[in-house]
Amino acid sequence: MRRFIANNAALFERISSIELKQLEYQKQTDAKFDKVFEYIDDHAESEQKIFFDGQIYDAFELLVSLVQKASHKIVLIDGYVDTGTLNILAKKNAGVDVMIYTFSNTRLNQRDINTFNAQYANLTVKHMTAFHDRFLILDNTIGYHVGASLKDAGKIHNRLPASKIWD
Repeated sequence: MRRFIANNAALFERISSIELKQLEYQKQTDAKFDKVFEYIDDHAESEQKIFFDGQIYDAFELLVSLVQKASHKIVLIDGYVDTGTLNILAKKNAGVDVMIYTFSNTRLNQRDINTFNAQYANLTVKHMTAFHDRFLILDNTIGYHVGASLKDAGKIHNRLPASKIWD
């Protein structure tokens, strides 16, 4: 037995070293998990929502609730606006200006804009091509990255809003 221990002393030393490393690794991992759980406890739940095909009203309701948070200005960057988009923006608070940046071939025409402004006022549409993603910006302070055009909310696996990107 003594000869066995003497002949394998190096092996036992390595096993002991590995065991100590494993205990240290476990301590580090526990500390990292503690930090993660602490972070989760200290931070609000994500406002990101996902809507799937057919959840049209739920997506519409969320978008309306976001639009109603604005107190003076809404900026929408969306290449594919139409009157469905205006239906959502019509739920804005009185006195809130709306600026839409969209593609020139959008399905929204000047008559639609004039009709909207006759009742709700302060909608301006500018045509651009220098964007891809869609954003909803409220009062120049809160921004949402919108996964799909507002008009397509709740249709064909669209992510809507929205990951809040700043506040």
